[in-house]
Amino acid sequence: MDALKHINRRSYITGGKRYENSAEHSWHLAMACWALANYFKLDLNIETLLKLALVHDLGEIDAGDTFLYAKDRTAAHHAERQCLQRLAGHPGNTISDLTELWEVQELGHSKEATLLKTVDRLLPFLLNISNEGKPWKENNVTKSQVSGAHAFIAETFPEIHQWVMHNIDEAVAKGWLSDD
Repeated sequence: MDALKHINRRSYITGGKRYENSAEHSWHLAMACWALANYFKLDLNIETLLKLALVHDLGEIDAGDTFLYAKDRTAAHHAERQCLQRLAGHPGNTISDLTELWEVQELGHSKEATLLKTVDRLLPFLLNISNEGKPWKENNVTKSQVSGAHAFIAETFPEIHQWVMHNIDEAVAKGWLSDD
């Protein structure tokens, strides 16, 4: 699992000097989920939420990271699932529900999985904003790509979605995203 530290994402850490790695993202995801669950006073299982956050990106050890704003993300979960099965079968693994937890975060619709998916999309967005859209500009990301990646948030967290949409418009105005 230490190999997760070697998987670079496409978001720069705050300050823009290097890419965030997937282990850092998993930790950040767990902390942000916990904080938002408390902030919104959500009735959910914090232990399950944290477990989902911790297993969320383990499949990237073999599959690598798929850029959130990529035009096609449909195949990413297949290679990640194979990695989880490999990790679950490793003789040193003592987590009996590793693959089940990964499946819940990947396909689930529980309150915990819903919050996790929201925060997982929100964190790279926040890093892009804090780095003046540097990864967006480097990868020619458009307003519709970012809006589309965050559209589902409107259903469960409308106040977060409204904030995201406002910041997307600001990013376009500042030239960080192209308006398509």
